Amino acid sequence: MKKTGAALARFALEQLGVTHTFGIPGVHNTELYDELNAAPGIQPVLVTHECGAAFMADAFSRTGSSIGTLVIVPAAGVTHAASGIGEAGLDGIAMLVISGGIHSENGRRYQLHDIDQHSLLKPITKASFCIKSHAEVIPTLYQAYRIATSGEPGPVFVELPYNIGNFLGEVDELPPFVKTPASGQLDRQAMRQAAQLLVEARQPGLFLGWGALGAQAELMALADLLAAPVCTTLQGLSAFPAKHPLHTGMGFGDYAVPAANNAFAQCDCLLAVGTRFSEIPTGSYSMPVPATLIHLDINPAVFNANYPATLSIEGDAAVLLPALLEEVRALRNLPPSSDLAARIGADKAAYREQWLRHDSGTRVNPAHFCQQLREQLADDAFVVADDGNHTFLLAELLPIQRPRGFISPSDFNAMGYCIPAVIGAKLANPHSQVVGVVGDGALRMTGLELLTASAQGLGVPVFVFNDGELSQIAQAQEIPYNRKTCTVLPTLNIAALAEATGAQFVSIENNAQCASGIARALALASQGRPVLVDVRIDYSKRTRFTEGVVKATLQRFTPRDKLRVISRALWRRVTG
Repeated sequence: MKKTGAALARFALEQLGVTHTFGIPGVHNTELYDELNAAPGIQPVLVTHECGAAFMADAFSRTGSSIGTLVIVPAAGVTHAASGIGEAGLDGIAMLVISGGIHSENGRRYQLHDIDQHSLLKPITKASFCIKSHAEVIPTLYQAYRIATSGEPGPVFVELPYNIGNFLGEVDELPPFVKTPASGQLDRQAMRQAAQLLVEARQPGLFLGWGALGAQAELMALADLLAAPVCTTLQGLSAFPAKHPLHTGMGFGDYAVPAANNAFAQCDCLLAVGTRFSEIPTGSYSMPVPATLIHLDINPAVFNANYPATLSIEGDAAVLLPALLEEVRALRNLPPSSDLAARIGADKAAYREQWLRHDSGTRVNPAHFCQQLREQLADDAFVVADDGNHTFLLAELLPIQRPRGFISPSDFNAMGYCIPAVIGAKLANPHSQVVGVVGDGALRMTGLELLTASAQGLGVPVFVFNDGELSQIAQAQEIPYNRKTCTVLPTLNIAALAEATGAQFVSIENNAQCASGIARALALASQGRPVLVDVRIDYSKRTRFTEGVVKATLQRFTPRDKLRVISRALWRRVTG
């Protein structure tokens, strides 16, 4: 039979269960967009910028049941999308990236968009393919999907050349997609060894990343049985419900909230699940990991990268944790007597009160905002953050209750994530509350994607923490430089941006307006329109994370460099 490559790609995407694609059409993929438009089960979403498309696809994968899929033009479309592809690549998020390509058989050089896309994307993708014939289209997309979703997930790139995508070619069949059965055997001996180490420890603890999301029930049971405190990475903030009495917060050490720092002070055996021990969740590598470390992860490359492990076990947490729980139960039937939960609860309450007592003047106290937002959100709501000071404020002050209920850029740490990501998350979860919190700096990067939200009729409130600075960096500049170079922002009329993009607008200027402002934003969003909320936030009080990371970074300097930084800081404090 004769089919265009675009028709074959559409068939493959339908077989894979793709429900949405994100991108912008161009001359190299017009036929594919025409096919997507005719596909009853696929909605092609037009974005304002391919960077936004990639962030949408990332959030769609993080929070939904279908893979986030890009359909973009080659070259410029690929470079525009690279930030979101890189975010998914470093964070372990499945993504299917389909780009057009130049005419591969016309013999011409210097064609439009003629670059080596595969070399460009190699560092941030799991694999890349350039389709050479019509017969390769369906099998290649199937293979790309399997790679993207197997092991540690990640983005996979497929180039569909113009002459294959747009022209007819001969194929023998349209093969259906067949799922590959899960493989791998469970190492029972390793499970028993891990259980023994945990049970024999005086104070075991749990450290959970995004990879632990598939085993939340088992992790809660394990924590209860061991009377073990539980902390998470930033990306894995939703791996364990904040309302559980043994939940302590993000990380442990001097960069963590007191509940975590105190609960893990005597930890002599750490079970780490689905985490790479990367820079952010370890407080710039200042986490005091005990000598006995049990590390479970689907990617063996992460073992012993930054902290030596006593025992490393490769596998999916959804498979490993039930087996580990079974082995622990064989050694211990009841949890030991402990007042740990009460101490964690008291520390959390004291930290919250400390924040609420902070004088924010005429601006909004972050703790007061988070308290009001949490009271008005459903437990199964999705909260999307961007990269910035607000990210760590939310990590410390906004309890997250549901799996996948908090998403933000993590290891790649790309600003501009939030507004596109609330769109992706809402499209993946149309019947759930989805809210965003973005800094006024990140808003400038992808704020025009509110047009996409309006066009799709999405009721998503986005709260802009507006202080007029790139505050996370401005705070990092404050001590060593006593300067704010290029971190003070020009004024942006947020109300005008809302009007220009078809969004509703709400202003929250102080604590007294928080409850009513949040309620109004949620009510307006329920009518199917995006809402932009200008929150005049107060950033005068630092998060524990910021304080701890500054301290940890300085301690790693050589004595000469440390003396230079401290001397300059003192001199500029004196001289102004």
